[in-house]
Amino acid sequence: MIRHIVLFTWTEAATDEQKETVTTELGKLPGVIPQLRSYTVGPDAGINQGNHDYAVVADFDDVDDYLLYRDHPQHQEVIVQHIRPIMASRAAVQLSL
Repeated sequence: MIRHIVLFTWTEAATDEQKETVTTELGKLPGVIPQLRSYTVGPDAGINQGNHDYAVVADFDDVDDYLLYRDHPQHQEVIVQHIRPIMASRAAVQLSL
């Protein structure tokens, strides 16, 4: 199994509406990318200072399934249209479980 984890920090100019749209649009992906075995997205709970603002955690059966998700046109559209315009920083890792 492959677990994909992404952390975002938003720009100061990012609006609440833009942030909510990221969640809405990412939430549509499990319905169009059947390779997603588990998919959790959402804002940081605000418990600790200094955390990233947002996280995506996705599980796949194997590397090929992850690559299908990574390169899927609808996923790429969400990145280009909704994430990049408000992204200040990004960190990611793929774990083999």
